[in-house]
Amino acid sequence: MITCRPRPPGSGAPEGAPPPRHNDNEDPPLASRNELSDFLAAVERRAFKQALFAVHDEQAALDIVQDAMLRLAEKYGAKPVTELPLLFQRILQNAIRDFFRRQRVRSLWTTLLSALTPQHEEEDADPLETLEPTAGANVELGPHGALEQSQLLDLIESEIRRLPARQRQAFLLRYWEELDVAETAAAMGCSEGSVKTHCSRAVHALAAALKAKGVEL
Repeated sequence: MITCRPRPPGSGAPEGAPPPRHNDNEDPPLASRNELSDFLAAVERRAFKQALFAVHDEQAALDIVQDAMLRLAEKYGAKPVTELPLLFQRILQNAIRDFFRRQRVRSLWTTLLSALTPQHEEEDADPLETLEPTAGANVELGPHGALEQSQLLDLIESEIRRLPARQRQAFLLRYWEELDVAETAAAMGCSEGSVKTHCSRAVHALAAALKAKGVEL
């Protein structure tokens, strides 16, 4: 004969009791792979329009949105689905700001090289310190001008990779990361004079390389 033993105190809910209620303090469920895909599919078109309004370039807007979607999936794909909209907007806005920063820095490169006069520059001078603003530098380019500038920037980036390591490091820290001379010197572990020398040599080398390829700045 089987006998039923009394349930010890605290051993569980009695028979017939309602199921335990969800604790409001518990973390929300994480997004599943399908939920993440559905979210990205739902926001892609609106995000593209938002980026297009900002940058006025369809290919650039598409690249920005794709980059933002990849960042969200890689870094925050396991976040609760309710948190994804705000996270995605933050990533998208950062991607748009990065785009404008790259455009500004690359525009500086072309201005820097076009304004350079090697015979008047001292080797230990930082060209950025004596750079004068170029008239019309902020004029919006048409499609043909934008294509030419894009091709020129690709060529400059190719020549930057050919620079000696220290010149390339100084050039990128000064004219890409936008550090000042003292900050660059600290990052490179050298004197400020050495930074200016490296930058001057890098700019001269780039200008000479472009001239050798028939590029008139």
